[in-house]
Parts: sequence; structure tokens; C-alpha cells
Amino acid sequence: MLITMLTTGSRGDTQPYIALGLALKKKGHRVRIAASESFRDFVEQYGLEYSLIRGDVNKIAQSELAKDAGKADNPLKFFKSLKKEEFKQLFLEMQQDMYQACLGADAIVYHPGATLGYFAAQELKIPSILATPFPMTPTRAYPNLLFYNRPSFGKLYNKLTHRIFEQGFWMISGGQVKQFWKNQFGMVPRKFSNPFPKQRTATHPTLISLSPSVFPRPDDWSEHVHCDGYWFLEPDRSYNPPQELQDFLDAGKPPVYVGFGSISGQAQASETTAIVIEALKRSGQRGIIAKGWGGMERPDELDKDILFIDGAPHDWLFPRMAAVVHHGGAGTTAEGLRSGVPSLIIPFTNDQFAWGQRVHELGAGAKAIPRKQLNSSNLAEAIRHTQTDEVKAKAQALGSRIRFEQGAEASAQAVIDCIETYHRKGK
Repeated sequence: MLITMLTTGSRGDTQPYIALGLALKKKGHRVRIAASESFRDFVEQYGLEYSLIRGDVNKIAQSELAKDAGKADNPLKFFKSLKKEEFKQLFLEMQQDMYQACLGADAIVYHPGATLGYFAAQELKIPSILATPFPMTPTRAYPNLLFYNRPSFGKLYNKLTHRIFEQGFWMISGGQVKQFWKNQFGMVPRKFSNPFPKQRTATHPTLISLSPSVFPRPDDWSEHVHCDGYWFLEPDRSYNPPQELQDFLDAGKPPVYVGFGSISGQAQASETTAIVIEALKRSGQRGIIAKGWGGMERPDELDKDILFIDGAPHDWLFPRMAAVVHHGGAGTTAEGLRSGVPSLIIPFTNDQFAWGQRVHELGAGAKAIPRKQLNSSNLAEAIRHTQTDEVKAKAQALGSRIRFEQGAEASAQAVIDCIETYHRKGK
């Protein structure tokens, strides 16, 4: 069978689908991944088919438009920022590419930002599978991630926040799906409405890349919502670190990793770097600082106990660290937890605050420090906290459980079961 996957967003949004795709390929199926042109080589290096979604996500992430969205400090601002006219035009162009990727497929697996997948599957008479890299299915157990670090008002409120999130995501993409469909077919799709609540049946399930050791599976979820572990790529056994990196690791005790990707931006780069270097000195730790896309800036003079790198595979680097300090993207958080070393999250926006709080609740890291409150003193104190015996033990135990889970394999089987059920029922 040919299974099309529709992805949107950054590398962290794309990588889990490659892992899921590889699990399906191992079971004998073809997998086509539609992703930003930035990730063509990334997809094809794993032997999966690539389908173009126009737009370089790296350039988009550095645009003023994306930076404005990243500054949103509450859910309403976040959704409003993504409804700007410039985003609307970009999203409309993406619909055409996504639909082309669906042609000829036996099933469609789609990211929550690619809701066209549901309607394309309906049109092509094939099953659709919602595959999300974060929990979004309504539950009374905990609030949606965009609301997670805010005051909670009980179980009904928790469930309401998930419904608000679902509707907000639908508001972002629904208009573009509707416009594309009118342009393509001269009408709106049949039964045109928010698809997320419809993705909880045997023939239209939801898959979540999430460890039940991080968020236990709620009792009020349908059996057709699958949450069996993160979708991780297998470590690249052929990776050889640059000699400078290997020499630094061999020269002393395990260092602390610090990296914020592109999230901090060039304007804050020198300030952020100064804070980090001073905090590492105060805490008595060696450090590896990942520059990212302008997020950190190498000073002219540098202490021998600090190394700047462009980057390295997290699955190789993190287990060799004393702790990992990062912005709290879902993918980076998952890798940090899998590594079994303590984490410290410095959230900048959106769901990063939730991951920061959850890591601390699990005892696997220090209390998160929002970027706006960050200084060398509180960062040094938090780094010292990650090195306590209790935190290190809990991080190690959690990492061991996460590494034991086979999330991608379980979700791949759920996709196959869905397709078989769909055809058995004659849908």
C-alpha cells in the first residue's frame, strides 16, 4: 500500500513522521511524505518518497511574520497571528501541494496543521489518520498545552481548553481548505466542518507521538486514540563527531548542553550568550553551546571549558551531557527525556511553557525559567539543581522507560489496522 503523510512546520514537526514512515516501510508499505522543500534531502536519505510543499520553512521561521507569531504569549494572540493575510496566502498555496501528494494513496496520515488530509481522504474514498506530535484530544485529565501553565478550574475546564484549541487550529486552516476546494472542484467539501472530533473511530483514528510515561493515557479517551510512545528515529550509527567536539568531551567531566535553535533570534543572541556563559561559570560546569539559526553568538574570547558548535544529533549528544538546557520544543523535549539526563527548559512561547512545567513535575529537571525572566543567577541555580542526586535518578529512570517504548512501531500497526478495518467495512 502507498501511505501519504502530510506534514507542516519545522524539522521537529517533520522528523517524527519520518520515524513513523520507516516503521511502516519495515512492514512492507510505500510511504510518501509531503514536507517543506527544506526537508527533501532529510526525507529521501531514509529511502522514503518525497512530495514537495512549496516554501522554505527555514526562511519562513526567520521572517518577521513568524517572529510575530512566536511572540504570542497567550492562545488568543497565537491563533490571531496565524490568521494574517500573508499567512493565508502561504497556507493556500500549500493546499495544492498537499492534495497532489494524496493522489494515488491508500491512506492519508496528516499533521493537525494539514486538515486538507481529512477531506482529501473523504474525496478519494480512503481512510484518514490524524497523527499529532503533541496531545490535543479533549480530556478532563489535564488542560491543553497552550493553557497548561495557567490556573486550572477543574475537569470540565480542562476539556474545554482542548476544544478551544481544536477549534482554533481549525480556524487557521479551514478557510484555506475551503478556498482551495472551491477553486479545484467548484464547491466546498461534503460535510465541511472541523475534522478533529471525527478522528476517533476505527476507520478514522488519532495517533499521538507521546510517551505515556510523560502524560499518562487519560481514561476518557476513545480506544481509537493511540498513545504508545514517541516516534523516534533510530540513532545514526555512522555519525562521527568533529574532532574538536570529541576532544572536548574527552577532556573533562560531562558538560551541560545549551541550545535554543532559532527561537531567541539574532537581536537577543549576544545577551543570551553572555547570560549562559556566566551561568555556566557560576555553577562550575563545562558547557557545549549550540549556535542554532542565530540564537547564540560566539564571543571573540572563550574559556577552555566552553565549546561552541553548529549542532550535533541530539540522540548522540544528549546522553553524553550532564544536563540539557533548551527552549522546550516538543521534539527537543522528547530527546532530552529519552537521553536520561536532567533537563532545564527556558520557554519562549506557546507550548514550550507546558513542556517546561511538565518536565519539572516529573522530577526530571529543574523548574523552567521563562526567557523574559532569565538571568545568570537564576540560570546558574537551576543548573546546580539539575545535578542533585534526586533529579539525576528520576531523569535516568524516566529515560529508561521511554527508551523501552516502541511508539513508532505501535502507531504503524494502528495505521495498518485502520486501513484493513476501512476496507472490511466497505467504507
